[in-house]
Amino acid sequence: MARPKPPVFDKQKIVAENRRARFDYAIEDVFEAGLALTGTEVKSLRFGEGSISESYAEVRNDGQVWLVNANIPEYSHGNRLNHEPKRPRKLLLNEREIQKLFGAVERKGMTLVPLSVYFNGRGRAKVELALAKGRQAHDKRQHLKEQDWKRDKARIMRDKSAGD
Repeated sequence: MARPKPPVFDKQKIVAENRRARFDYAIEDVFEAGLALTGTEVKSLRFGEGSISESYAEVRNDGQVWLVNANIPEYSHGNRLNHEPKRPRKLLLNEREIQKLFGAVERKGMTLVPLSVYFNGRGRAKVELALAKGRQAHDKRQHLKEQDWKRDKARIMRDKSAGD
């Protein structure tokens, strides 16, 4: 039976990416969550500013999911009503998705890691959120070996088919 294809999100403009997350964590499931932002935060993101490299998400007891430690710098043309750069931001998810995330984090000891922040086709700011399990150093080495073997295998198959 074929493996189901991962969900494809409508990413028009990627603002920030966490490339290290796919190496440090074994990704189990991926969700798309909306971001509750203020006006100056949206303008700052539209300029392509923002970082999620040290950020994570957490499910709090009140049944809400928050993005913690994401850095969206102050808007350059903002006035005294500018936002705080590292404030926690609420993530907008369905109740069923929140319950699934809460159960996985509580029971299985998994982590919620943001993979990217982007604008979709309708111009809404979204976060690609992954339910992941942390990798140990030996797991990372094994993962690199598997990637190298896949790359070498593809090269061998390509050379073999070109030689016929």
